[in-house]
Amino acid sequence: MRKLRYHLIDVFTHQPFGGNQLAVFTNGRGLPPHLMQQIAKELNFSETTFVLPPQEASNDFWVRIFTPAVEMPMAGHPTVGTAFVLALEQLIDSSNPETMVRFEEGVGVIPVRVHWANGRPALIKMSQPLPKFGPEFSDQAVMAGMLSIDPTVIDPNYPLQVVSCGLPFLYVPLKILATIRQIKLRYDLWEQHLKDFASPHLFVFTLETELENSTVHCRMFAPALGIAEDPATGAASGPLGCYLVKYGLVKQTRQVALVSEQGFEIGRPSLIHIEVEQENERITAVMVGGQCVYMGEGFLQLSETLV
Repeated sequence: MRKLRYHLIDVFTHQPFGGNQLAVFTNGRGLPPHLMQQIAKELNFSETTFVLPPQEASNDFWVRIFTPAVEMPMAGHPTVGTAFVLALEQLIDSSNPETMVRFEEGVGVIPVRVHWANGRPALIKMSQPLPKFGPEFSDQAVMAGMLSIDPTVIDPNYPLQVVSCGLPFLYVPLKILATIRQIKLRYDLWEQHLKDFASPHLFVFTLETELENSTVHCRMFAPALGIAEDPATGAASGPLGCYLVKYGLVKQTRQVALVSEQGFEIGRPSLIHIEVEQENERITAVMVGGQCVYMGEGFLQLSETLV
């Protein structure tokens, strides 16, 4: 039998039982992809990661990311959380106040910065690819029906648009916080109208927030990934920041710093830090980061015939 050790952490939170759960297997050597997928389905977190030696010597780690249903080309909370675990395991240098490591992921190399305090990882930020603005979803009435809300609360001044910083999401702006709390996704309408759209992943937001220091309040629904609702979506937070900057929903400065709150409706409050840099009205850099809480560890015991 082979014991596969994993770490359990909560990502994008400073307190236990908040943020987004993640399981990290720091030694994924010898595991075939189909077994990684089965393990992710067994654990049933939003994502599970497996760390492997890099394919290129200039990089530090190869990180493979799985939802219960599919392998992801990149993702935010798995990237941040995996760096946190590797730092705790002393597999990342802590001799300087900030350490930069390079993760190989499906979209390419993702630079990750680990900020240290008292010898522990305090804040972790990942760089994301520059945004690509995609097609718009034109039927607000259909979208309102899909979300089980009144069509008048969808803000008509801004588009329902797909944006990607490595993984595409469809952004839906709402006017008020009370409505976003009431959303109930109708899977029949989602399957009919959005399943085969440019992005089937729905990211709904409003500028009314629960917390005074937050910029935006969000919810994310991804049935295509096997995720009914995600408590903290780092891969969607970079594009969200780019959407807010592009359409003037936040103050325009060279470096825009935002805080996104998510997961409140499902009892896992999360805070995600977003930084968007721009020059001459062109976005030049996107970073997403946050804190993590270590929750524990365990192991899976598998027959060698499976491995």
